[in-house]
Amino acid sequence: MGAAFKRFCVRFCCCCCCEDNDEEEKTPLLSHDTLEYFDREAKRRRDQETNLWSEPGDPSHSERDDDRTLYNLLQTRAQTQRGSHGYRRLSIDIEAMRDMRREVRDKWKMILENLGFMAEAESLLTVSATASYDRMRNAATARTLLHTLHTETSIFYSKEPPPERYLFILDRLIYLDAAEDFVAKARRFYPPKDDDDEEENPLAINLPLLLSRMNQNISGGEDEDDDEEDATGPED
Repeated sequence: MGAAFKRFCVRFCCCCCCEDNDEEEKTPLLSHDTLEYFDREAKRRRDQETNLWSEPGDPSHSERDDDRTLYNLLQTRAQTQRGSHGYRRLSIDIEAMRDMRREVRDKWKMILENLGFMAEAESLLTVSATASYDRMRNAATARTLLHTLHTETSIFYSKEPPPERYLFILDRLIYLDAAEDFVAKARRFYPPKDDDDEEENPLAINLPLLLSRMNQNISGGEDEDDDEEDATGPED
């Protein structure tokens, strides 16, 4: 009936009620500021999922050496000409660090699924940038278990301090009374490796080397392209 009445007004009435209704319908339900907020939050979630920051609550990504190295690589690549030799080399280094972090996350996911958290694994492993130590229920116990995983298993690749993001995950597992079972599974599936095995690990990241290469890209990445062309000579 509403549509029929509107058509009647358009044909026979001189009032402007129909035009007012059209203007009201075109008024957006969400303000521009609200849309920008949702956009920022979506970008922040994608950033966390892509880079898996070791210290998720640090917006500057400067508190840990590994986070700072990855962040600097990303910033340097953003200022490098896309498609250049320097850009491609930076992309390789960035993906190497991301792959190592994804490998660790996949280990955690496999153990969680083995414990029966088939549907909940992704949610348990998701740590947002708003994660706060003040909201943790069992911070001290979670840190002790994280140290145990770091020293008594090979679930982490580096001898550097383990990523803080997994502290929040362990706190959730403690609440679910599954943390001790998780550590037991980690000991079984990922026993500790000796120093020789760690040196041969292809996923190990040499942070000083990455920083050196990043500085080389800043100072003269494009010059290397010219040197390569001079060395190979013109193509026939």
